[in-house]
Amino acid sequence: MGVEPHHYRFHSRWRLDCEPRLAYDMLADVASYPSWWPQVRAVRQLDDLSGELRCRSLLPYDLTFVIRRDVEDPVEMVLRARMTGDLAGTSQWSIDAVDGETVAVFDEDVVVRKALVRRAGLLVRPALRFNHDLMMRSGEHGLQRHLAAIGA
Repeated sequence: MGVEPHHYRFHSRWRLDCEPRLAYDMLADVASYPSWWPQVRAVRQLDDLSGELRCRSLLPYDLTFVIRRDVEDPVEMVLRARMTGDLAGTSQWSIDAVDGETVAVFDEDVVVRKALVRRAGLLVRPALRFNHDLMMRSGEHGLQRHLAAIGA
């Protein structure tokens, strides 16, 4: 079976200088992402469980999608959401203390539905992966700066 050109699985690990519970609270507060994550350009709350995000990194287009929270577990420190729109699938944050530091693991399993990207097919895969990695590194650094600014 060949590579499905529009299907992506991403995995990122952030090391954060704060208590795990604070990392969980910051990542659960999706509405605050644009204040510390440069590529999350806008968030619009739709109801208690869902919101619309608009993201843009280096590539010359926005991805707009709705996330609907499936799991919000402050005991296990897991946040899971379903996504529809330009991205369709699932994303999950898992926060834990590992060897004395806080680690936030992000896993995403999505299909890109944006027509512009779909037309490019396999040609754009390396650029999309690079773009996603850059966005995640920038988010980690942005959250670290934000945590330092609030004295966490």
